[in-house]
Amino acid sequence: MPIGPTPQLKASMFGRMPVGGPKPAGGGPPAPKPPPGVRLEHRIGIQASPEAIWQTIVDLPSWEAWNPLYPKAAGEIRIGGVLDLTLAVPGQAPRQIQPTILEWVPNEQLHWRLTMLAGFIKSVRYLEIEQLAEASCIVSNGEIFGGLMGPSIARRMGRSIHRGFREMNEALKTRAEAAWRTAEG
Repeated sequence: MPIGPTPQLKASMFGRMPVGGPKPAGGGPPAPKPPPGVRLEHRIGIQASPEAIWQTIVDLPSWEAWNPLYPKAAGEIRIGGVLDLTLAVPGQAPRQIQPTILEWVPNEQLHWRLTMLAGFIKSVRYLEIEQLAEASCIVSNGEIFGGLMGPSIARRMGRSIHRGFREMNEALKTRAEAAWRTAEG
């Protein structure tokens, strides 16, 4: 189950409301298929602008102060850039990972790819911001596990990984909402 080069992950691609509202009656092109593999995701509503959320996400040195899933982060957010992250999945020993940025769009999305065990585990990690109103967004925080062993790892560790996504989202919500209140203050 290989994962292709750069999957488009925007939230509407996985069975949610299509971009631009519901599909018109009478058809149209079929919805694109999601990338192959097992997907784990946590979504959360955040009362802040996409810009406030994005600034929290891209300030990698500050992750140490708020991010329980990635307590240390360094690197440059650019396509092809390599991040140096400490991954602390609940119940597991922290470990260093070095994913490669696949795609980023300011105030909307950050996607990175990680290959482990000589390619037996391939994953695409994503953070996506869907704006609902000026200061209201949904953040999707997830990962798609592919490769020969990726789906079995996702199923075996799914609860811990999902808990890590939830804890990260809750911390992101707290930090972004505080930044938004301060900026609006």
